[in-house]
Amino acid sequence: MQIPDVSEKWTAPINTVTIGATKDQGGTRGKTVTVGGQTTLPFLTFEGELPNKPVIAGFVADTPPDWPDVLKQAIGKEIESPTEWAQKCVQEYKVDLINLKLLGADPAGKDASPEECAKVVEDVLKAVDVPLILWGCGDDEKDNLVLPDCSQAAKGENCLIGSAKETNYRTIVALCKSDKHKIIAEAPVDINIGKQVNILLQDAGFDLKDVVMFQTTAALGYGFDYVYTILERARVAGLKGDKLMACPQLCDVGGEVWRIKEAVVDEDVLPGWGKLAKRGPMWEATCASVYLQAGADILIMAHPEAIKNVQATIQQFTG
Repeated sequence: MQIPDVSEKWTAPINTVTIGATKDQGGTRGKTVTVGGQTTLPFLTFEGELPNKPVIAGFVADTPPDWPDVLKQAIGKEIESPTEWAQKCVQEYKVDLINLKLLGADPAGKDASPEECAKVVEDVLKAVDVPLILWGCGDDEKDNLVLPDCSQAAKGENCLIGSAKETNYRTIVALCKSDKHKIIAEAPVDINIGKQVNILLQDAGFDLKDVVMFQTTAALGYGFDYVYTILERARVAGLKGDKLMACPQLCDVGGEVWRIKEAVVDEDVLPGWGKLAKRGPMWEATCASVYLQAGADILIMAHPEAIKNVQATIQQFTG
C-alpha cells in the first residue's frame, strides 16, 4: 500500500527582513543579516523551504545590567564598556548582530541624555561592523526623547529599532521612515494586541515587510509555555496567509532569563539544582533552543556558553 503524503501545504511565506547596510547600500556594515522567508514551520524542511537560518544577537548595554556575578564574570571586564563588550561578542562569541540596550537612559538610573546615548550608538557602530538592534531603556517617555537622536546617529545603517507599542508607535514610525530603519513591534504576550500594533504601523504608512514582531519573552517556569504558544500561533497564521502575522519573530532570552530565581540563586539556596555556573547558562540555552521550535528568528543572548550551545543547535538543525 502506498503511504499517503501527510505533509502540510502552506499558502504563504513569512516576510523576509534584512538588517544592516553595507557601504554599497549607504551604510558602513561589513555584512547584512536576513531573517524570515520560510514556507514551513521551523526545521520541517520536508514540507517547505527555510532559506535563512535563525540568528543570534549578542546582548550589550551602555551600562552594566543588574545581573548576577556568575554572568558578569563570564563576560569579563568588557561589560564595563559597550564598545569592548560588542567587540567581544563579535570576535569571540561569533554572534550575527549586536543588540544594544540603552539602559543608562533610564530616569530611575543614570538618566543619560539623548546626546550621551547617541554617542554610545556612534561608538558601537565604529567598534563593530555587524548590523545593530537598538532599544531604549523601556521608559516610553524617555525613549521618545532618546531614540530620535540615536536613530539619527545610525542613519542609513538599516538598524532594527525597538520597540513600537500601541502607546508610542507614531514616534517610532516617524524616525524609522526618516532614517531608514526597521521596526520591532512589541505586544505583551497577546496575539490580538500584536496584530493591532501591526495594523497601527500599517495605517501609519510603515511597510510590514520591514517589521519584526516581539511578543515579549518569558523564561522557563515563568509563562514560558504561553509565550511559546503565541509565537507558534503567529507563525501558523502567517503561513496560512495572514499578512498581519507574517513577520519574523524576536525573543529577548538573555534579557529575561537572568532575572529569574532559578538562573541567579546560588546552590546553597536551591540545593540539588546544581552549580549556578552551569545552571544559569543551561537555563538560557534551553529557553532559546525551545523558542527556535516555536518560530523565533532572532535570539538575543548574553552568556557566552549559552550562545555557543545554541549556535551548535542551529547548525545541527539547519546543516
